[in-house]
Amino acid sequence: MKALGPILLLIATLSPVSAQWLNFHTPGIPRLPDGKANLSAPTPKTADGKPDLSGIWRGTNDKYFRDLGTGGTEIPMLPWAQKLYSERKANLEKGHPSERCIGHGVTDYDSQVSLRRVLQTPTVIGILFEGYNHYRQIFLDGRTLPKPTQPSYMGYSVGKWEGDTLVVDTNGLNDKGWLDMDGHPQTETTHITERFHRRDFGHIDLQLTIDDPAAYTKTWSANVQWAYVPDEELIEDICENEKDFQHLVGK
Repeated sequence: MKALGPILLLIATLSPVSAQWLNFHTPGIPRLPDGKANLSAPTPKTADGKPDLSGIWRGTNDKYFRDLGTGGTEIPMLPWAQKLYSERKANLEKGHPSERCIGHGVTDYDSQVSLRRVLQTPTVIGILFEGYNHYRQIFLDGRTLPKPTQPSYMGYSVGKWEGDTLVVDTNGLNDKGWLDMDGHPQTETTHITERFHRRDFGHIDLQLTIDDPAAYTKTWSANVQWAYVPDEELIEDICENEKDFQHLVGK
């Protein structure tokens, strides 16, 4: 049962991809003749001509959520980071912050298959995560990254448009978060760059770049994808008073 606990925990962190609990067609979605969403339709644009990232999205494959190195990505770790990562993986991800109802950080939320809603304005993007009822802010008002003073799980994020790609830089992370479920570490010097490209109505290509000389010998990148989820809404997903892990292992 102890060996199964972390596996069950992982399953518990992945909310249903499409619960279909509402019989409601989201307005404004391009439709095929049979009424299904046309996910290959052109990328929608905002009033100022920028790609509109708004909507409900999910990661397309949880293999990257488990390990950002999936698919041949080289993750060049320093010895201490390699040791910690190997221990976490060998222990079946025991100790992940989600065991204590803390949830996830920037990169493992980016790669997770559970739902998230993107709310876009000209000056800020908000992301509401179904898992753990968390949220994230990305400021688009021209501010620069501040000097980190209050390390956190989500850090501090600013973005800018480079053509049709939104480039987001994040710092101010703590050393308690994990970059993925298998346990690649983050530190207080981790700098994450995300490049969001909505290539059509239903798909976002997202490149993640990690720069952290305290844990890695060089900068490295991983690529994940998001898929649009039509005719859905977020549902409440509460981690009960830090008791979820005890429930899963029967303690």
